[in-house]
Amino acid sequence: MKRTLAVVVAAAALVVSACGSKEDLGGSGDQAASGEVVVGSADFTENKILAEVYAGALKATGAKVSVRSGIGARELVVKALQDKSLGVVPEYTGNLLNYFDKTNTTTEAEEVYTALKGKTPSGLEVLAKSEAEDKDVLVVTKATADGGVKSIADLGAGKYALGAAGEWAQRWEAKVKELYGVTFTEIKTTDTGGPITVDALKDGTVQVANLYTTSADIKANDFVELEDPKVMYPAQNVVPLLRSDAVDAKGKAALDKVSAALTTEKLAELVKRVDVDKETVANVAADFLKSVKL
Repeated sequence: MKRTLAVVVAAAALVVSACGSKEDLGGSGDQAASGEVVVGSADFTENKILAEVYAGALKATGAKVSVRSGIGARELVVKALQDKSLGVVPEYTGNLLNYFDKTNTTTEAEEVYTALKGKTPSGLEVLAKSEAEDKDVLVVTKATADGGVKSIADLGAGKYALGAAGEWAQRWEAKVKELYGVTFTEIKTTDTGGPITVDALKDGTVQVANLYTTSADIKANDFVELEDPKVMYPAQNVVPLLRSDAVDAKGKAALDKVSAALTTEKLAELVKRVDVDKETVANVAADFLKSVKL
Protein backbone atom coordinates (compact mmCIF):
# COMPACT_ATOMS: atom_id res chain seq x y z
CA MET A 1 0.00 0.00 0.00
CA LYS A 2 0.86 3.59 -0.31
CA ARG A 3 3.90 4.94 1.45
CA THR A 4 3.01 2.21 4.20
CA LEU A 5 4.20 3.88 3.51
CA ALA A 6 7.48 5.28 2.52
CA VAL A 7 7.28 5.68 6.28
CA VAL A 8 8.37 2.12 7.01
CA VAL A 9 11.93 3.20 6.39
CA ALA A 10 11.34 6.26 8.51
CA ALA A 11 10.03 4.06 11.28
CA ALA A 12 13.23 2.07 11.41
CA ALA A 13 15.21 5.26 11.80
CA LEU A 14 12.86 7.02 14.16
CA VAL A 15 11.78 4.25 16.50
CA VAL A 16 15.28 4.14 17.92
CA SER A 17 15.02 7.80 18.86
CA ALA A 18 11.38 7.58 19.94
CA CYS A 19 12.00 5.56 23.10
CA GLY A 20 8.89 6.94 24.74
CA SER A 21 10.29 10.43 25.30
CA LYS A 22 7.76 13.23 25.03
CA GLU A 23 10.42 15.52 23.62
CA ASP A 24 10.72 13.43 20.45
CA LEU A 25 8.10 15.48 18.56
CA GLY A 26 9.17 18.80 19.95
CA GLY A 27 6.18 18.77 22.25
CA SER A 28 4.63 16.98 25.17
CA GLY A 29 1.53 16.37 27.13
CA ASP A 30 2.12 19.87 28.52
CA GLN A 31 0.77 21.27 25.27
CA ALA A 32 -2.43 19.32 25.75
CA ALA A 33 -2.65 20.65 29.31
CA SER A 34 -2.34 24.22 28.01
CA GLY A 35 -5.37 23.72 25.78
CA GLU A 36 -3.40 23.73 22.53
CA VAL A 37 -4.46 21.28 19.82
CA VAL A 38 -1.39 19.89 18.06
CA VAL A 39 -2.15 18.60 14.56
CA GLY A 40 0.39 16.13 13.17
CA SER A 41 1.05 14.66 9.73
CA ALA A 42 2.97 11.89 8.03
CA ASP A 43 5.82 12.83 5.73
CA PHE A 44 4.18 13.20 2.31
CA THR A 45 2.53 16.12 0.55
CA GLU A 46 -1.09 15.09 0.75
CA ASN A 47 -0.99 14.36 4.46
CA LYS A 48 0.76 17.67 5.14
CA ILE A 49 -1.97 19.52 3.23
CA LEU A 50 -4.68 17.74 5.20
CA ALA A 51 -2.97 18.59 8.49
CA GLU A 52 -2.90 22.28 7.55
CA VAL A 53 -6.56 22.11 6.52
CA TYR A 54 -7.51 20.50 9.83
CA ALA A 55 -5.49 23.09 11.74
CA GLY A 56 -7.14 25.96 9.90
CA ALA A 57 -10.61 24.55 10.49
CA LEU A 58 -9.91 24.22 14.21
CA LYS A 59 -8.48 27.75 14.41
CA ALA A 60 -11.70 29.04 12.86
CA THR A 61 -13.55 27.80 15.95
CA GLY A 62 -11.26 29.81 18.22
CA ALA A 63 -9.01 26.93 19.24
CA LYS A 64 -5.31 27.40 19.90
CA VAL A 65 -3.61 25.20 17.29
CA SER A 66 -0.11 24.28 16.10
CA VAL A 67 1.09 21.87 13.41
CA ARG A 68 3.82 19.21 13.64
CA SER A 69 4.39 18.22 10.03
CA GLY A 70 6.22 15.26 8.53
CA ILE A 71 6.47 13.13 11.66
CA GLY A 72 6.76 9.77 9.91
CA ALA A 73 5.47 6.28 10.57
CA ARG A 74 1.97 5.45 11.79
CA GLU A 75 3.47 3.75 14.84
CA LEU A 76 4.96 7.07 15.95
CA VAL A 77 1.87 9.10 15.17
CA VAL A 78 -0.49 6.85 17.11
CA LYS A 79 1.89 6.75 20.06
CA ALA A 80 2.09 10.54 20.01
CA LEU A 81 -1.69 10.79 20.15
CA GLN A 82 -1.79 8.43 23.09
CA ASP A 83 0.92 10.25 25.06
CA LYS A 84 -0.78 13.59 24.30
CA SER A 85 2.03 14.99 22.16
CA LEU A 86 -0.53 15.24 19.34
CA GLY A 87 -4.24 15.90 19.26
CA VAL A 88 -5.32 15.21 15.66
CA VAL A 89 -3.88 13.56 12.53
CA PRO A 90 -5.27 12.86 9.03
CA GLU A 91 -5.54 9.13 8.39
CA TYR A 92 -6.83 6.57 5.87
CA THR A 93 -9.50 4.08 6.89
CA GLY A 94 -8.14 0.88 5.33
CA ASN A 95 -4.53 1.26 6.41
CA LEU A 96 -5.52 2.45 9.89
CA LEU A 97 -7.89 -0.48 10.38
CA ASN A 98 -5.18 -2.91 9.30
CA TYR A 99 -2.83 -1.27 11.78
CA PHE A 100 -5.29 -1.68 14.67
CA ASP A 101 -6.53 -5.11 13.53
CA LYS A 102 -3.92 -7.30 11.85
CA THR A 103 -6.57 -9.95 11.07
CA ASN A 104 -8.87 -7.60 9.14
CA THR A 105 -10.16 -8.82 5.77
CA THR A 106 -12.84 -6.18 5.02
CA THR A 107 -12.38 -3.97 1.96
CA GLU A 108 -15.71 -2.21 1.27
CA ALA A 109 -15.80 1.44 2.38
CA GLU A 110 -18.68 1.25 4.87
CA GLU A 111 -17.57 -2.09 6.30
CA VAL A 112 -14.02 -0.80 6.75
CA TYR A 113 -15.22 2.38 8.46
CA THR A 114 -17.58 0.53 10.79
CA ALA A 115 -14.87 -1.96 11.72
CA LEU A 116 -12.39 0.86 12.27
CA LYS A 117 -14.66 2.63 14.74
CA GLY A 118 -14.90 -0.62 16.69
CA LYS A 119 -11.15 -1.24 16.69
CA THR A 120 -9.94 2.27 17.52
CA PRO A 121 -8.31 2.15 20.99
CA SER A 122 -9.96 3.72 24.02
CA GLY A 123 -9.12 7.41 24.29
CA LEU A 124 -8.89 7.82 20.52
CA GLU A 125 -11.67 8.22 17.97
CA VAL A 126 -12.26 8.69 14.27
CA LEU A 127 -14.71 11.29 13.04
CA ALA A 128 -16.84 11.15 9.89
CA LYS A 129 -14.99 9.73 6.91
CA SER A 130 -14.59 11.74 3.75
CA GLU A 131 -15.62 10.69 0.27
CA ALA A 132 -12.00 11.41 -0.69
CA GLU A 133 -9.81 8.33 -1.04
CA ASP A 134 -6.12 7.89 -1.61
CA LYS A 135 -5.97 4.23 -2.57
CA ASP A 136 -4.09 1.97 -4.93
CA VAL A 137 -5.42 1.86 -8.47
CA LEU A 138 -4.30 0.09 -11.64
CA VAL A 139 -4.15 2.42 -14.63
CA VAL A 140 -3.59 2.09 -18.36
CA THR A 141 -3.09 4.53 -21.21
CA LYS A 142 -6.11 5.87 -23.04
CA ALA A 143 -5.12 3.80 -26.09
CA THR A 144 -5.23 0.60 -24.04
CA ALA A 145 -8.56 1.59 -22.51
CA ASP A 146 -9.97 2.38 -25.94
CA GLY A 147 -8.92 -1.12 -26.95
CA GLY A 148 -11.37 -2.55 -24.44
CA VAL A 149 -9.55 -2.57 -21.11
CA LYS A 150 -11.86 -0.80 -18.66
CA SER A 151 -11.69 -3.11 -15.63
CA ILE A 152 -9.06 -5.20 -13.89
CA ALA A 153 -11.02 -8.19 -15.15
CA ASP A 154 -10.29 -7.11 -18.75
CA LEU A 155 -6.54 -7.58 -18.29
CA GLY A 156 -6.82 -11.32 -18.79
CA ALA A 157 -4.02 -13.85 -18.40
CA GLY A 158 -0.51 -13.20 -19.62
CA LYS A 159 -1.31 -10.24 -21.88
CA TYR A 160 0.32 -7.24 -20.25
CA ALA A 161 3.32 -6.17 -18.17
CA LEU A 162 2.78 -4.33 -14.90
CA GLY A 163 4.91 -1.60 -13.36
CA ALA A 164 4.68 -1.26 -9.58
CA ALA A 165 6.62 -0.94 -6.33
CA GLY A 166 8.80 -3.87 -5.30
CA GLU A 167 6.33 -5.17 -2.70
CA TRP A 168 3.39 -5.29 -5.13
CA ALA A 169 3.96 -8.89 -6.22
CA GLN A 170 4.10 -10.17 -2.65
CA ARG A 171 0.95 -8.32 -1.64
CA TRP A 172 -1.24 -8.50 -4.71
CA GLU A 173 -0.07 -11.00 -7.36
CA ALA A 174 -1.91 -13.94 -5.80
CA LYS A 175 -4.96 -11.81 -4.96
CA VAL A 176 -5.46 -10.43 -8.47
CA LYS A 177 -5.23 -13.96 -9.87
CA GLU A 178 -7.68 -15.30 -7.27
CA LEU A 179 -10.29 -12.57 -7.77
CA TYR A 180 -9.95 -11.83 -11.48
CA GLY A 181 -7.88 -14.61 -13.04
CA VAL A 182 -5.32 -11.98 -14.07
CA THR A 183 -1.65 -12.74 -14.58
CA PHE A 184 1.06 -10.52 -16.06
CA THR A 185 3.82 -11.29 -18.53
CA GLU A 186 6.13 -9.44 -16.14
CA ILE A 187 5.83 -7.47 -12.92
CA LYS A 188 8.50 -4.85 -13.35
CA THR A 189 9.75 -3.14 -10.19
CA THR A 190 9.53 0.61 -10.71
CA ASP A 191 8.79 2.92 -7.78
CA THR A 192 5.93 3.70 -5.40
CA GLY A 193 3.62 5.51 -7.78
CA GLY A 194 6.32 7.95 -8.81
CA PRO A 195 8.03 9.13 -12.00
CA ILE A 196 9.67 5.81 -12.83
CA THR A 197 6.30 4.06 -12.85
CA VAL A 198 4.70 6.86 -14.87
CA ASP A 199 7.50 6.92 -17.45
CA ALA A 200 7.40 3.14 -17.85
CA LEU A 201 3.70 3.33 -18.71
CA LYS A 202 4.15 6.30 -21.03
CA ASP A 203 6.99 4.74 -23.04
CA GLY A 204 5.35 1.31 -23.26
CA THR A 205 7.85 -0.54 -21.06
CA VAL A 206 4.74 -1.67 -19.18
CA GLN A 207 1.10 -1.52 -20.21
CA VAL A 208 -0.40 -1.37 -16.71
CA ALA A 209 0.81 0.64 -13.71
CA ASN A 210 -0.03 0.84 -10.03
CA LEU A 211 -0.65 4.44 -9.01
CA TYR A 212 -2.85 6.15 -6.40
CA THR A 213 -6.20 7.82 -6.83
CA THR A 214 -4.96 11.29 -5.85
CA SER A 215 -1.93 11.17 -8.16
CA ALA A 216 -1.69 14.26 -10.36
CA ASP A 217 -0.04 12.08 -13.02
CA ILE A 218 -3.30 10.30 -13.88
CA LYS A 219 -5.04 13.39 -15.20
CA ALA A 220 -1.87 14.99 -16.55
CA ASN A 221 -1.17 11.96 -18.78
CA ASP A 222 -4.77 11.07 -19.60
CA PHE A 223 -4.36 7.68 -17.94
CA VAL A 224 -7.49 5.63 -17.28
CA GLU A 225 -8.22 4.08 -13.88
CA LEU A 226 -9.38 0.48 -14.14
CA GLU A 227 -12.55 -0.47 -12.30
CA ASP A 228 -12.11 -2.83 -9.35
CA PRO A 229 -15.61 -4.36 -9.02
CA LYS A 230 -14.49 -7.09 -6.62
CA VAL A 231 -12.71 -4.54 -4.41
CA MET A 232 -9.25 -6.06 -4.43
CA TYR A 233 -7.85 -2.83 -3.06
CA PRO A 234 -9.40 -1.87 0.31
CA ALA A 235 -11.12 1.47 0.86
CA GLN A 236 -8.83 4.28 2.00
CA ASN A 237 -11.17 7.13 2.88
CA VAL A 238 -9.58 10.17 4.48
CA VAL A 239 -10.61 10.41 8.14
CA PRO A 240 -9.50 12.51 11.14
CA LEU A 241 -8.01 10.41 13.93
CA LEU A 242 -7.91 12.28 17.21
CA ARG A 243 -7.52 12.04 20.93
CA SER A 244 -11.07 12.26 22.23
CA ASP A 245 -10.31 14.91 24.84
CA ALA A 246 -8.20 17.09 22.54
CA VAL A 247 -10.99 18.63 20.45
CA ASP A 248 -14.26 20.13 21.64
CA ALA A 249 -17.66 19.74 19.98
CA LYS A 250 -17.19 22.84 17.81
CA GLY A 251 -13.85 21.55 16.60
CA LYS A 252 -15.24 18.13 15.77
CA ALA A 253 -18.08 19.75 13.81
CA ALA A 254 -15.53 21.81 11.86
CA LEU A 255 -13.51 18.71 11.00
CA ASP A 256 -16.68 16.94 9.90
CA LYS A 257 -17.40 19.91 7.62
CA VAL A 258 -13.95 19.52 6.06
CA SER A 259 -14.56 15.81 5.47
CA ALA A 260 -17.94 16.51 3.88
CA ALA A 261 -16.32 18.94 1.42
CA LEU A 262 -13.40 16.72 0.37
CA THR A 263 -13.56 14.54 -2.74
CA THR A 264 -10.87 12.44 -4.34
CA GLU A 265 -10.78 14.88 -7.29
CA LYS A 266 -10.46 17.89 -5.01
CA LEU A 267 -7.70 16.26 -3.00
CA ALA A 268 -5.83 15.35 -6.18
CA GLU A 269 -6.06 18.97 -7.29
CA LEU A 270 -4.65 20.21 -3.97
CA VAL A 271 -1.73 17.77 -4.27
CA LYS A 272 -1.09 18.88 -7.86
CA ARG A 273 -0.92 22.52 -6.82
CA VAL A 274 1.89 21.67 -4.38
CA ASP A 275 3.81 18.94 -6.22
CA VAL A 276 3.43 20.21 -9.80
CA ASP A 277 2.61 23.90 -9.58
CA LYS A 278 4.97 24.41 -6.60
CA GLU A 279 2.56 26.37 -4.45
CA THR A 280 3.02 26.24 -0.69
CA VAL A 281 1.11 23.78 1.46
CA ALA A 282 -0.13 26.63 3.66
CA ASN A 283 -1.58 28.64 0.76
CA VAL A 284 -3.25 25.63 -0.83
CA ALA A 285 -4.83 24.66 2.50
CA ALA A 286 -6.01 28.24 3.11
CA ASP A 287 -7.64 28.41 -0.32
CA PHE A 288 -9.52 25.18 0.33
CA LEU A 289 -10.77 26.44 3.70
CA LYS A 290 -12.02 29.64 2.10
CA SER A 291 -13.86 27.61 -0.53
CA VAL A 292 -15.80 25.76 2.18
CA LYS A 293 -16.30 28.90 4.27
CA LEU A 294 -13.96 27.88 7.08
